[in-house]
Amino acid sequence: MKQAIRNLYFGKSRSAKLFRYGLLAFDVVTVAFFIYSTVADETPFIYLVDLIIAAILIADLGVRLWISERTVALAFDLSTLLDVFVILSLLLAPFVSELLFLRVIRALRLLQSYRVLNDLRNELSFFRRNEEVILSAVNLFVFVFIMTALVYVFQKDINPQVSNYIDALYFTVTALTTTGFGDVVLKDTSGRLLSVIIMVVGVALFLRMVQTIFRPAKAHFVCPGCGLSRHDPDAVHCKHCGRLIHIETEGQD
Repeated sequence: MKQAIRNLYFGKSRSAKLFRYGLLAFDVVTVAFFIYSTVADETPFIYLVDLIIAAILIADLGVRLWISERTVALAFDLSTLLDVFVILSLLLAPFVSELLFLRVIRALRLLQSYRVLNDLRNELSFFRRNEEVILSAVNLFVFVFIMTALVYVFQKDINPQVSNYIDALYFTVTALTTTGFGDVVLKDTSGRLLSVIIMVVGVALFLRMVQTIFRPAKAHFVCPGCGLSRHDPDAVHCKHCGRLIHIETEGQD
């Protein structure tokens, strides 16, 4: 049974790929729910869904630890620690409501699995052509909502200008884009530090995404001679060392 489950997580069969796509779809759905739950009223239904998601995450984490050949290393892996934090936030949500706004860190796992990335590269030409743009957009999306959550948690009790999650999102976006209308301003030292982080890190991520959108498209292929990994899509020779390279291409219609 362990080998059969390991094949689902690591195998190359069609059923294994479908299984991993299912996990990715689950991640997308949970992120969407986490975002919805930050603006929705706290109800028994929200807490019930929290418990269901927590149970699925616990089962997935337990299975991955069980089938892993490096259990200890996996237990201290960043993605595992993030999952543990999300699970705790789900289980404690009825008692510590602020944690509801930090569960969006689940988005950090989106597209981060090398197995899913390889599947997407192999199966979807659109993803291969736009991989950097997609990953840059996901990173920016995650940053915006995590910073929004932190702004809300730290400011809602001391700042009348941040009375709900939308106010926090509004400030985060205006700070990130350096628009700064001035109608919402963070108070005290923690608020100023958050503003600095949003402006410095957020602007860098935003510029990175813009750069990947407008930068000429490159094919990812490691030259066996010099190791150059980015080439023109129609390149026949490596422009760095001149070695003949064989970049897989679908050709043109």
